[in-house]
Amino acid sequence: MSGDDEAYVYDEATGEWLPPGSAATPPEATAVRDAAGNVLADGDSVTLIKDLKVRGANQTLKQGTVIRSIRLTDDPEEIDCRHDTIKGLVLRTEFVRKR
Repeated sequence: MSGDDEAYVYDEATGEWLPPGSAATPPEATAVRDAAGNVLADGDSVTLIKDLKVRGANQTLKQGTVIRSIRLTDDPEEIDCRHDTIKGLVLRTEFVRKR
């Protein structure tokens, strides 16, 4: 075995063996943005920009409803929320605006 074989680095993201120094850097976290393009963070409050029918709860959340203390998820298009009457609420970021 030559010394060149040991110089390669396994890149788990691509599943390939790469020469040293060319290993891909980890991708930067994608910023979670609301409908207006504002960056959202854990703990932010958001306002609904349209009426939303909530599946499984037989309830409609009205435009202008304030949702407090959001939590970001692995999906940059969804946020985890709490509402007084609905537990385990997940909203798409396209329907909210940061307060």
